[in-house]
Amino acid sequence: MVDLEVQLPTPFDPFAEAKESDAPGGKGYVHIRIQQRNGKKSLTTVQGLKKEYSYEKILKDLKREFCCNGNVVHDKELGKIIQLQGDQRKNVSQKLVQAGLVRKDQIKIHGF
Repeated sequence: MVDLEVQLPTPFDPFAEAKESDAPGGKGYVHIRIQQRNGKKSLTTVQGLKKEYSYEKILKDLKREFCCNGNVVHDKELGKIIQLQGDQRKNVSQKLVQAGLVRKDQIKIHGF
């Protein structure tokens, strides 16, 4: 008889590597997203910053710099998320790199 090795296909989980890392953003990435609210209104979210950072101080600096309102949301699965009014994706990414909180290659910008 011929011995054949049979490999059964396993289900692919696209979020498996994000679950393996301990950071909420997964793989050390900082995700900057935009969410459409109603009409022309939008919301920018920043997720995946290190836990040891003071989110309130970062938020205060971002609000002062971009003249917008915002808050810190606590999520059970995703950790702390910074929310800012308006489309501030480019501004936030530049500010985080300039402040030295993250490197440019660690930022992922999502949205239209």
